[in-house]
Amino acid sequence: MELSVRDWGLLELLLPQAGRIVNKQKILRALCGWDDEITLNAVEQYVHRLQAKLEPGGVVIRTVRGLGYMLDRAPDDSG
Repeated sequence: MELSVRDWGLLELLLPQAGRIVNKQKILRALCGWDDEITLNAVEQYVHRLQAKLEPGGVVIRTVRGLGYMLDRAPDDSG
């Protein structure tokens, strides 16, 4: 799986918080470098792209409307 620098930054932010909601502002601050200026819409796009890359491996990033995002496992359909 190929991950961009921003993908890695987002994943590094979400992994220690797995199972807990991380708000968009915190993600924005973590991804924004000294010379970068990104918007909340850009954060949504980064999360969406990373979601697509992680889901085949059984990891999902859940959108918690109005609050942020949460790293979680995909539901187990074997039961």
